Amino acid sequence: MKRALILSGGGARAAYQVGVLQALAKLLPPETENPFPIICGTSAGAINAIALASHPGNFREAVTSLAKIWQNLTIDQVYKHGWGDLLKGLGLLGFSLFNEGVGRQRPLSMLDNAPLWNLLGSSVRFENIDRAIASGKLSAISVTAMGYTSGESVSFFQGEPELKGWNRHRRIGLPTRLKLEHLLASSAIPTIFPAVRINREYFGDGALRQLAPISPALHLGAESVFVIGVSQNRDKRYKSKRSFIRHSPSMAQIVGQLFNSAFIDALEGDLEHLERINELIELVPEDLRKPNQLPLRPVDNRVISPSRPVDNIAGRKVRYLPKSLRFFLKAIGATAKGGGATAASYLLFHQSFIHELMELGYQDTMWEADSLKVFFGVDGKP
Repeated sequence: MKRALILSGGGARAAYQVGVLQALAKLLPPETENPFPIICGTSAGAINAIALASHPGNFREAVTSLAKIWQNLTIDQVYKHGWGDLLKGLGLLGFSLFNEGVGRQRPLSMLDNAPLWNLLGSSVRFENIDRAIASGKLSAISVTAMGYTSGESVSFFQGEPELKGWNRHRRIGLPTRLKLEHLLASSAIPTIFPAVRINREYFGDGALRQLAPISPALHLGAESVFVIGVSQNRDKRYKSKRSFIRHSPSMAQIVGQLFNSAFIDALEGDLEHLERINELIELVPEDLRKPNQLPLRPVDNRVISPSRPVDNIAGRKVRYLPKSLRFFLKAIGATAKGGGATAASYLLFHQSFIHELMELGYQDTMWEADSLKVFFGVDGKP
């Protein structure tokens, strides 16, 4: 059975995914080559996806290497944050108003993520992807980005020769040889990081306009999917709280909800849709599910998502951001008090925040150890 790993976006929140993968690596036998022949990543999840797919070792070794990157990650390695850098970014946004809203020197963005280009350029070996596919270790790897001109969600994928592209409403699959540009385009949070030009179009964060995040995995032949989310919303113990309203929404609170609608809501909605379809298929008689009649099949799925609110964790960690960025975020209400810690969480590439999310991901996965062993077909102790 072809199993797919789906890694969503969320900026620094993607550290949670690494904790989940660390727990999986411990639950699975040490010699496991790759439990996910198909890997699909979006935004920051695309970075984790490519890191796994391009590692020459087995699954445990690949996860250990990825975890080491996150455990040593600093804000300096992701974006420039000096007072001059921040003022330059804000200045470019302001001057664009005198140039029909277009950046003169570079694509518009508040922050310069050149350090991330350098980090990923030296850490990721894209040439290993071809080797993994040729050896049968990997069937396909997909990275999704959004075209600013076409408005389409484009899943750039590299995989087995027989895999074909697809064209659906506002979403297409394009076979290609993945490069650093695809990775940075997929993780370019709008207005925060600059768009990236690929061929004749500029692309931004893949979570934008991605109406069906699970779709690329199914097009690439997945028969079951393992999804790592970055929101607590799907936890059965979670209930939305409507606290007393003390003030109108801050700018950061508004931006945070816009980010959530792009990075989180689409995935959760698609998972709910998948589960409904599975329930409907179960009602169809077995003899009618034959390929020459109704080519339907249920898609087994498992989801691991935070058991504690990530926004609350971020609210406690905002103080660790650089002074320049903290000053700006405080001004727009990106604090726990201002109700906008969600927006800050996407930029909190600080060890305190990263380590807590990784530990949370590890714990949440270990709580599901028995059922996950059944899902992965593991007998006995790993």
